[in-house]
Formats: sequence, structure tokens, C-alpha cells
Amino acid sequence: MNLFDQVSADIKAAMLAKDKVKLEALRNVKKYFLEAKTAPGANDTLADDAALKIIQKLVKQGKDSAQIYAQQNRPDLAETELAQVHALETYLPQQLSPEELEAELKKIIAETGASGPQDMGKVMGTATKALSGRAEGRVISEAVKRLLV
Repeated sequence: MNLFDQVSADIKAAMLAKDKVKLEALRNVKKYFLEAKTAPGANDTLADDAALKIIQKLVKQGKDSAQIYAQQNRPDLAETELAQVHALETYLPQQLSPEELEAELKKIIAETGASGPQDMGKVMGTATKALSGRAEGRVISEAVKRLLV
């Protein structure tokens, strides 16, 4: 079962369970999935890797929104946003721990032959492709800066 079908089935399950937070989050995801499927050139299909990118984007947006709500002293809205993020994170691959990320980045640095901060672009290009979905770009960037000093 592909990710699109899984989300559709989970929407039905959330309706039956009367889980409003999960239902709202999944309906939002499905809306973006449908937009991607009907985009010009998509041929009414949505690959799982494209679907994962959509979910990752929504999770990042949700975390950013929750942070803004918290800064504006709106814990009620931040809590709702984080609950939706939690519902979506179950569809994402397991995130790398800081130790695992550092080990992967050291391998990539060795492969690319990077020797200092001037090689950061070369390392980031390879690292973001290799670690896609398993670590956020911001976290990868911070670790690469630390390792290339």
C-alpha cells in the first residue's frame, strides 16, 4: 500500500475513532497529495518519495507555527499544532540520532575529500541527498559546520 492509500485509510480510521486532531492533520495532508497528483505532468500519480517530502514540509511548517504561537503566548494553539505534527511524524522514517548523524557525515566528508569550511557546499549537496528524510537540513548544516572547522 502506497502512502497516499495509507493516509486515505487512516482518515477513515480517525473518523471512526473520532480523533479530531489526527483527522484534521490527515485531511490537510491528503489535500496536498491531491494537489500534487493533479499538477501538470504528474499523470495522476504520486510516488512515495514525493509524498514523504510533502509530509516533511508540513511537519516543519507545523513545528515553526507552534514555535511562533509559543512566542506569542498562545500555548493552546501551539499544543494543537504540535499534536498534528505528532500525528504526521508517524509516516516519516526514523530520524537519526546526533551520534548516527555525525558518523554518516564523517563518511560523507571523507568521500568528498572536504578539508575545511570552503568545502561545505560540496558536503551539503551529498549529505542532503543521502540523509533525506532521516535528518532536517538545518541539523545537517549545523553538524557539517561543526565538523569542517
